[in-house]
Amino acid sequence: MTRSARELLEEIQDELAPRDGDNRLVPSITAGRAPRAVFAALAAEEKLITLSDWRSFHALAARADEPNARTFFGGLAPGEQQANGMLDALIEAAGPDRGEERPRAGCQAYPAYVAWLALNGESSATAAGIFANFAAFGRYCKDVAAGMREHYGFADDACAFFDFFAADVPEIEEQALAAVQAGLDARRLDFRDAHLYARLFQSYELQFWNTLADEFPG
Repeated sequence: MTRSARELLEEIQDELAPRDGDNRLVPSITAGRAPRAVFAALAAEEKLITLSDWRSFHALAARADEPNARTFFGGLAPGEQQANGMLDALIEAAGPDRGEERPRAGCQAYPAYVAWLALNGESSATAAGIFANFAAFGRYCKDVAAGMREHYGFADDACAFFDFFAADVPEIEEQALAAVQAGLDARRLDFRDAHLYARLFQSYELQFWNTLADEFPG
């Protein structure tokens, strides 16, 4: 029996779920234990990541020869540009990043992998890998935004980046499902690659947060 796109994504997300709680920074922020300086580091690293991912999503869209994949990747790029601008208020509120290693290799491994996929990844498997991690990232952002308001006194404009990624966007899910389904229907999507890409996305995502957790223990 051929799996549908939704079944494949649910299968991958079930595989990833046990490690979603390995993020050590977000609980520290939601409890108010993390030092305030972590937000300057978050803003500085995300400023670089969103710019890199904006380029990578444009490259993925340009390289994709399937219309649904082009729509999915092309739809992600403007969000990265918008989110990049939202970080300015957080940078102003949090102050300069005073970390000794700037940018941090552990934080920038994630966008480096996205850039690698922009050159090497099959489009539908890449779409599956990216989208499978969206739910966890959205939860992280929702919790960070709540912690910022409750424990650190940040205003709404400083929290806007995290609010943006915490919001549900049904159109993105529909586009991801269409891109993955097209790969399945054309027999171009390799299940092993889809699982591999998703696992690596999760690993690099956790590396981002935990690099900062190690530098800013709470």
